[in-house]
Amino acid sequence: MTDNSTQIIRNKAFEWGKRTYLMGVLNITPDSFSDGGEFYSIESALAQAENMVKSGVDIIDIGGQSTRPGAPEISSEEELDRVIPVIKILRQKTDVFANIPISVDTTRADVAKAAVEAGADIINDISGATFDSEMLSTVAQLKVPIILMHIRGTPQTMQKLTDYRDLIGEIGEFLESRIAAAVAAGIDKSQIIIDPGIGFAKTYSQSLEILRQLRKFRVLDCPILVGVSRKSFIGHILDRPEAKQRVWGTAAACTGAIANLADILRVHDVKEMHDVCQVADAIFRNQS
Repeated sequence: MTDNSTQIIRNKAFEWGKRTYLMGVLNITPDSFSDGGEFYSIESALAQAENMVKSGVDIIDIGGQSTRPGAPEISSEEELDRVIPVIKILRQKTDVFANIPISVDTTRADVAKAAVEAGADIINDISGATFDSEMLSTVAQLKVPIILMHIRGTPQTMQKLTDYRDLIGEIGEFLESRIAAAVAAGIDKSQIIIDPGIGFAKTYSQSLEILRQLRKFRVLDCPILVGVSRKSFIGHILDRPEAKQRVWGTAAACTGAIANLADILRVHDVKEMHDVCQVADAIFRNQS
């Protein structure tokens, strides 16, 4: 991947390096850290997805398994029951979502396969495709993009696994090895997006360091996704325990990510972050 290369997903052109793209979070869960339960019904999920489109979202990321620290693992069947009906209803509303790529936030190959069959376009795997040994081969067969994120442990254990000798180097080594594994499984490198995993087995200070050093991951030659939205490191800085009170802090963190060459931002507050992207892109990417 080089700057200004173009990738087509669901008839939408992603011109990497030209501007920042927004991935909107749609959690079909009762227990996600900042909006658990809000979009648990199909009706509320559909309304939120429509609001995201009106606000300028580029990708809608649907997840049925909470990945907040300590989140309990649900069964594959329950995850499918949560996400597949929502994907199907969005795909039925072609007047609104015809050209909006849908990603599915899952670590399970069977969920990934069912989601793509239902109309999803991208697999977003927080484990870097390490939790399910079938994930990479499944994605290779599906011929869709995959997002590979850095994590240590699981959401239940990750906050105890934050001891790094070389934070940026170790994240880079992990992502490089997962890219190599994906390519070996038959996934074209142009289909791989990387995510350094801010907040996943990372302390407050480590999350900040990733943002400062983000451009070092450009050497891996893949688009970079960053998820800072409403996360605890922002709450730590602002003394805001309530996640929804971190919108302005999220805006600042997103600006920092754009300044350091993020390609995609995964956010809850699409309308506000769309404005942030437009202004930050005008400054840092010379896009007026």
